[in-house]
Amino acid sequence: MTTKLDKPLRREIQIEEQAYTLTIDPEGLKLVPKGHRNGHELRWRDIVGGDAALAAALQAGGKR
Repeated sequence: MTTKLDKPLRREIQIEEQAYTLTIDPEGLKLVPKGHRNGHELRWRDIVGGDAALAAALQAGGKR
């Protein structure tokens, strides 16, 4: 049996000595450096629709 995702779930993770907050909610995923507000987002509809790679590439291009 699975539990419905109806509110945000937050977890801290370490990536190469840097702490991040991963938020999983009904809209998608968000990965943010701990203590910051902006980060990387990926929507469920982009993953299901096959647009995940395109969405990631477009977001990465805007971070320069």
